[in-house]
This record gives sequence, structure tokens and C-alpha cells, in this order.
Amino acid sequence: MSRPYANAASRVSSRPSSEAVTPPVVEGPADVRARVRAWRAAGECVALVPTMGDLHTGHLALVDAARERADRVVASVFVNPLQFGPGEDYQDYPRRLEDDAARLGEHGADIVFAPTVETLYPRGTDVSVRVHVPAFEDILCGADRPGHFAGVATVVAKLFNIAEPDIAVFGQKDYQQLLLIRRLVADLDFPIDVVGIPTVRERDGVAMSSRNGYMDSEQRRAAPALYAALRGLAARLVHGERDYARMERDACSELEGAGLQPDYVAIRMADDLALPPADAAVDDLRILAAARLGRARLIDNIAPI
Repeated sequence: MSRPYANAASRVSSRPSSEAVTPPVVEGPADVRARVRAWRAAGECVALVPTMGDLHTGHLALVDAARERADRVVASVFVNPLQFGPGEDYQDYPRRLEDDAARLGEHGADIVFAPTVETLYPRGTDVSVRVHVPAFEDILCGADRPGHFAGVATVVAKLFNIAEPDIAVFGQKDYQQLLLIRRLVADLDFPIDVVGIPTVRERDGVAMSSRNGYMDSEQRRAAPALYAALRGLAARLVHGERDYARMERDACSELEGAGLQPDYVAIRMADDLALPPADAAVDDLRILAAARLGRARLIDNIAPI
């Protein structure tokens, strides 16, 4: 079980928002472990916020949530090659470590773990051990990105072993990933509380993402159609419709009409992403979608109510 959060309030209040201190950036797992174990020996609760960097307000909301729940916050910045497939944007993914570290300091991170690929995969990525979570890795986004979720599970397991956190904070925008990590923690007996934070959106409803920057102005104007389609399905579910296949087809057609190329629109059970029965209660459901706009692959999900 996680440690109690009794010290968190005093920790947060001890650092005024005007006191922005860039946290130390470390590459070595041993350095991270030494710092974390010293904090825990002092009775402090530790939270981990894993990121791939290029931070936006959504990422920083995760750090804020970690500060509210723990005495110390470790933020990781690592672009993980294992979760990128052939032809994806691994080489082009923005890397802005100096700026990211400064922003993490503004939000109260105590340390930034920024390992190299060689540090985390010393024998090379081709022969590295993989962690698989079969129930979640081959459906929805996993069907369109083979191997992606094994890469996610592998790097998260490594971060958990290195940082030894009491709490790990993730965003609900990556809902499939969140459920996969919760299953990883349960099945591998990590003594970690996994906290999911609601999706942070732009004013027009678009879920914040580092990849939103890939869109040109015309594509960006079309992007709100994804959230609008999800909300439309939510309204239909609330009003009692349960022809899931038809509803999903309708939403795909709506997205295509708006200029998006949907990978999928899916109505699933919220707890395990299973196909829902015809009599499913509306509050047991989750609506998920992925669609492409030029170079950007947008994902989003909502609860119907």
C-alpha cells in the first residue's frame, strides 16, 4: 500500500508559486534511487509523473496533481523508442529538455529523470526484455500501432523500478494506456497507487497533445470535430440508444465529413474496454476514438455522463 499523504500539504505550502527553482536533471537510475530512498527514509511520500517531454498545460496539470498528493515529485522526460512503430515520429518528436525542466520546476517537481536510450536499454532496444499486457495491447490504438503498448508497459515498469514511487500520475486522455498501467500494477504487484487525471482541453474542446503542433491552421480548425463526435455519441447513449455498431459508423462518417480520417470510434466498457452488452448502464461505458489529420494522430475519450 502507498504511504499516507499526511506531509503533502506542508510540502506544497513550503514552496510559494513565485519561487520557481529548476530541479536537478539526472540521467542515472542510481542517483534517482538514492534521492527517493532518502526522502522515504524521512517519511515522505513520493509521486512519479512520466512524460515524453515537450510539455504543455496538460502535462503540468499532472505535476500539480502529484504535488497535491505527495511530499516529493519525480518527473521523467524520456522519448521511448520502444513505443514508436516504423514510419512514426520518433526522430521528429520535439525534445526540449531545458525548457521542460524549467517548467517542471515552476510546478514543484523535485527532480527530473532524463535518461538516455543507452541508459534504459544498455543491450539495445532490439533485444531488450518486453513487458506485455495482453488484455489491452492489441485492441483500439494497439490494433493500429502494433507493439506500441508493449513499449509503454516496458518503460513504465522500468520507471517504477527505478523511482520506486508511492503514487504514479497519468492523464485520462490516454485512457487505454491508463487501464493498461493499472493492470500492470495489479498483476505485477507494484505497491503503487495509479491516479488518473481528467483530460485538459483547449477552449474549443481539443484535447491537449504535443502532437497538436503537427497540424496546419486548416487542420487545426477541423480538429474539434473529434470531441464533438464523442459528445454526440454520449447524448445518444444517455437517451437510451444501444445500437453501438451503428452509432460508431455514424460517428466515423461525421469525422470523415469534417476532413478527419478515423482509425476507430468505439463504445466500450469503462473498466476493461470489453464490448458492452445491449443493456449496459450508461455510466459503465466509455467512448473512445482516434483519427488522423495530416501528420497528427488525435486520440480522445469521454464518459457519457
